[in-house]
Amino acid sequence: MAGLGWTEILIILAVVMLLFGSAKLPQLARSLGRSARILKAEARGLQEDDEELSRPQQPAPQPQQPQQYAQPQQPQLPPGQPIQGVPVDPNQARNH
Repeated sequence: MAGLGWTEILIILAVVMLLFGSAKLPQLARSLGRSARILKAEARGLQEDDEELSRPQQPAPQPQQPQQYAQPQQPQLPPGQPIQGVPVDPNQARNH
């Protein structure tokens, strides 16, 4: 383990215990665990980003433009003539 023996590890743990106290050690270990988890997730995300960049990208499909259709020609009727199939309100017809 990086040139550290059991005696050196015990001395380091004893110094840490004296500096932080036994009440703070669980909080310290928890925050170190969270930091390590976040670092691992970020490293994995960067690796996935690198893999995506190294792959040849396919061009994105272009959105199709809506087709313009010509408006059908409305038949020109003389004024006052009802359109066939459209019900006519008799009260409205008298007012015009």
